[in-house]
Order: sequence, then C-alpha cells, then structure tokens
Amino acid sequence: MSTPPGARHGGDRVAEALQAQGVRSIFTLCGGHISPILSAAKARGLRIVDVRDEATAVFAADASARLTGVPGVAAVTAGPGITNTITALKNAQLAQSPVILIGGAAPTALQGRGALQDIDQRALVAPHVKLFRKIRRVRELGPAVEEAFALARTGVPGPVFIECPVDLLYDETTIRQWYADAAGKGTSLADRLLRLYLNRHVNRMFRGSHRHPAPQVRTLGVPRAGDASVQSALVALSGADRPLMVIGSQAMACADEAAALADAVAQLDIPVYLSGMARGLLGRDHALQMRHQRRQALRESDCVLLAGVPCDFRLDYGKHVRRSATLIAANRSAKDARLNRRPDIAAIGDAGLFLRSLARALHGKGAADSRWASWTGQLRARDAEREAEIDRQAQARGEFVNPIALLRALEHEAGDNALLVADGGDFVATAAYVLRPRTPLSWLDPGAFGTLGVGAGFALGAALARQDSEVWIVFGDGACGYGLVEFDTFVRHGIPVIAVVGNDAGWTQIAREQVKLLHDDVATVLARTAYHEVAAGFGAEGLLVTTMADVPAALTRARTLVRGGKAVLVNVWIDKTEFREGSLSL
Repeated sequence: MSTPPGARHGGDRVAEALQAQGVRSIFTLCGGHISPILSAAKARGLRIVDVRDEATAVFAADASARLTGVPGVAAVTAGPGITNTITALKNAQLAQSPVILIGGAAPTALQGRGALQDIDQRALVAPHVKLFRKIRRVRELGPAVEEAFALARTGVPGPVFIECPVDLLYDETTIRQWYADAAGKGTSLADRLLRLYLNRHVNRMFRGSHRHPAPQVRTLGVPRAGDASVQSALVALSGADRPLMVIGSQAMACADEAAALADAVAQLDIPVYLSGMARGLLGRDHALQMRHQRRQALRESDCVLLAGVPCDFRLDYGKHVRRSATLIAANRSAKDARLNRRPDIAAIGDAGLFLRSLARALHGKGAADSRWASWTGQLRARDAEREAEIDRQAQARGEFVNPIALLRALEHEAGDNALLVADGGDFVATAAYVLRPRTPLSWLDPGAFGTLGVGAGFALGAALARQDSEVWIVFGDGACGYGLVEFDTFVRHGIPVIAVVGNDAGWTQIAREQVKLLHDDVATVLARTAYHEVAAGFGAEGLLVTTMADVPAALTRARTLVRGGKAVLVNVWIDKTEFREGSLSL
C-alpha cells in the first residue's frame, strides 16, 4: 500500500530514525506486519537485504555490528518470524554484540484474541535482550529506535528488541478506516459501545503523533576502569617475570579504535594470545602473538591479564591460570570479570581502553623488562615446534584431501584483504590453528555460544560492511547445511563470497569422542553430499575437489570468480584426522 505524497506513517518514522543512526542496510524476511518499515526504508535509500531464514537476518546484523560498531538491524514479522530468530538473538547476547531486532506484532486491539501470528512475544524474547520495548503509540516509534541504539552500545553491548504492532505502522487515514470497518454499522447498544471503544483506542494510538521532533543520535561515553586499577596492574606487570595477556572479543567493542588498540598491545611488549574477534588484531605474524600451547603458557605465567575474556569453559573455568599467579581481569562486565575465579585486580570498564591506558603508563615509566624478551622467545620457540609438527601432519596422504593441507593452501591463497568467517566444528576448529587473519576485525566466529549456522549470515553482513574485503566462509559440512539456501540470497543481491566446505561426511567433532566413549556413531554420519551442485542450482558457481592436487587451482579459480562478482562454493572431500583428539569441551 503506497502512502500519499507528503504523508507520514509509522513505518516511515522507524526508517527515518534508523537512517539518522547511520544504518545503511536492514536484513529481513518479508512479512505483512513489517511491510511499511521496509518500504519506507527503501524509499530513504537504505538497502533492504531479504534472506531465506530469519536467523540469517539476525546473524547478518550481528556481523555488521561487530565490524562497524554501529548496531546491526534485522526486521522480521510477528510470531514464527520472531521465534525463528531466537538462536541468533541468543548468540548475539552471549557474544555481546549490539543488534537491533525489530519485530512485527498483531494489531493492538486484537492482541490476545487469537489474531494471526499473535503470541506473547515478550515472554519469548525478553530473556535474550537488554530491553524488550513494546510500542503502544505512534509517537513512541522514533524515540524507541533512539533508545535502542543507545542501550545496545551502553556498558556491556547486546541486542535490543522493539515490538511494532502493525496498526502503528500504516498511515492514520488507513488505520482509522480499518477500525471503522471492524466496528461495523450496527445500531444495537453493543455495536455502539464497540464503536466508541475502538474510536477511543485509535485516538490513543495517534495522540501526539502530529508532534514529530527530528531524530537524535545520542553521544555515549565508553566505560573506563578507574586509575587505581591501572596503577595496580602496572605494579603487578612491572614485577612479573613471565607476564601473559589473553585478549578476547569484548576488547574490540570500539571497532573504530582497533588500530589504536593494536599499537597499545605492541607497546606493552607482553606476549599475547588473541581469541574471537581479537584474532588478527596484530596482523598475520607479529612477534608478540602466540598461537599454540596456551594452556601450558598460562600455567607457567606469573601474571595473567585477561582483556575482555571471562574464565568460562575456554579457560577451564579459571583453572588454566595457576593459583599463585597474579590475575588481572579487564572487562565491561563485573560479573564476567569475576566469573569462576576472583581476580587479584579487577578493571571494570572497556578492556581496549584499559590496555591503551596501561600502555601509556608503562611507556612513561619505561617498564618493559628485558626478562620478558627471554620469556617471549621461549614461547615463540614452542610455537615454532608446533608449527613444524602441523607441517608434518599436513604431509600425510589419504584417500581424499588432508584437511590440514587444504587449510595451509587456503592460507597461502587468500588475499591480504581476506575476511574469514568460521562456521563449523572439527574442520573449523582445525582452521583456527592454521589460518592467520590478516588485519584487525578480519575474523568472525559465533563466540561463546558455539552456534552452528552463523556462516551465511555472518558473510552477508561482512560483505556489506566491508565491501573492499574478500569474504571467505570456512564451513564444516554439517554447518554448511544450515545456510546453504542463502546462496540464493548471495546471487539475488549480487554478493560475492567464497565458501570452502570441508566435507568429511560426518559430524566429526561429536563422532570422535562419542565413538570412543560409547562405541556408537549414531546420528553422527552424513553423506558426501554435492553441496556444490546445490549452490549452482541457486545460480552460484560450484566446484568439487576430491584430491589435493586439485586444491590450489580450485582456490585460485574461486578468487577469480569472486572478483567477477560471482558467489562460489568449493566442496572439498577431506579425510578424517586425529588432529583434535580429546578436544571436546563441556
């Protein structure tokens, strides 16, 4: 339904507010409850990217937010449209990613009366967001978007949900006619009371809507740890013989400050492990960055600084850090800073800013100690041994392609502008040891939730946020099944990505331990499915590789096709390996 020239409706108010916040793309799957928002946003020049699964829309918004620092936006229809987003929404919450999810809803007067797709959306969504905002008046739409953008980035970042009933989104004339038709023309007392009730209801919906202040962008302060924690950390590090840092995704919350953070880490001159979104912070091969044997290094260190990293299962709930070590935890979340292990020094605030403050303080005192060079050299020698071991494992030959050799070839082939999206279990976890992100913010993985199926959505959001990047999806064959249909989206929207599927015909990460412990491979066996043919059916390019000899040419061909604007899927039949034996985490 078109809106008369010069008229305003609720959908346009939402679109205007999004535009003011710097949003360039909205990820969506269409639905009648949200059509006015999409139409108005398109009219204002925002890019509408329609996908094939609502979860993909949220994953794409999540990736966009992580890479740009501007909250990503997804819009989905009511009921099943919203239920389909819950996994992606929870993933964003646990990854502390600022996502704005706009959900449609049944007409305000019909909620709770059995209307189409009408459910209690608050009960479903509220546990997974920082705020569930239910809109009841047209005048609330724009301010709700402003509030959502501010809250999503304040403190610990996270998703916010805005529920927009359909009768608040169309123009007032149309809505009043809808309600007049619903009231009927009967003359009985009941009919007249119904008309009175509905007329008063509509009046409340539109009251004050003629006042329409210009959208505002709120200036937000970044939470800073106190000077006392900086000084305490300075003393602890200056007195350490074997300091070590672990930097995680939360340290990258200020995406536009990544270069300054990288400089600070280099100035600190402390060996460091990078995880999650922090991978690539120091480039491809920095002398301070360690990649292997993190557990052993943590147990040897006498002072550990966790920057945006909680002591969850990834650090064995804090047990990887020895009890005699001084533990410094820099985190926006006081809860995460103290999770499972109380730190000796808690720096509650932005971890990236804390590291920058610490670097300035250390630089001013000349505190970098030559003892650290010996410690760093010891860790680098250990890394070199592990790399040599991986090289030897890459030489093994089997019936199909050695996955380690495949990943070594991908590492060699991918461009300096490569942006790597990780989606899978065993194959992708192996990739984390082999692939080296080139620059800050050039690696995307799901985060703490360990969600499969993020790949297509993450790649979609990344390709639009970083249009100068060469986007690669590293898929396990199990994970590939979730997002394969989105090759239709890539083709329709002209978004070139390269997907490399490590196809070993199984859920190998689960099977390896399950078979060993239970002697049963039940539900872990897949087929060597022709994923490349499925991608080709959607109009993308599909390549099949079954021997190592064909890998280099296939990867080179994929890059050529992507430069020509094609989306590509390379289906590689890989052998199973024992590379990650005993790696199951609980």
